[in-house]
Amino acid sequence: MRWIWWAAIVAGVSYFFADDLGVHGAALIAWKGAGVGLLAAWAATQAESGDGRLLALVLALHALGDVLLETHGLTVGAVAFLAGHIVAVALYLRNRRPNPSSTQIALATALLIGTPLISWLLTRDPLVTLYATGLGAMAAAAWASRFPRYRLGLGAVLFVISDLLIFARMGPLAGSAIPDLLVWPTYFGGQALIATAGVRTLRAG
Repeated sequence: MRWIWWAAIVAGVSYFFADDLGVHGAALIAWKGAGVGLLAAWAATQAESGDGRLLALVLALHALGDVLLETHGLTVGAVAFLAGHIVAVALYLRNRRPNPSSTQIALATALLIGTPLISWLLTRDPLVTLYATGLGAMAAAAWASRFPRYRLGLGAVLFVISDLLIFARMGPLAGSAIPDLLVWPTYFGGQALIATAGVRTLRAG
């Protein structure tokens, strides 16, 4: 089933250029959801345990969020993403690192507290901050888990960066090209790292 992973990478990378290619409407929405959706399908085919199925569910909820952002708006899409973050926290807590170092604990704490704090400073929006609390918890739990920090943990951090860029576009970076250039690469790159490292670690036992 390796071809599904490659199809996901092609779909996710090429989506960055879809608008420039003149793709619009339903085709563009489907293209957007295909990258992470195919990662979810690949993770499901590789699942050998309940944790593997949880990982696939996380990715599926995030793919749903990608689509709902376009079809139903920011709030509904964010609910799907938040649901994915909650499932991810459960997965990562089930796979806690036995003896984390002080630096690992410090960075996990920084992600847990800093993500909603920065989101509040960027937007002053309580709903955004509520969502960011779940996002920060996901990233913190990922960093403190037994999954490889510089693959899955890095993927979670890239996810945080992507969302913070979206929030910055609501405030200090409104009108800037920086979010447009970086939001999708950091988001999809993060998801690809999470899916790949998660599947490999769970299959290794």
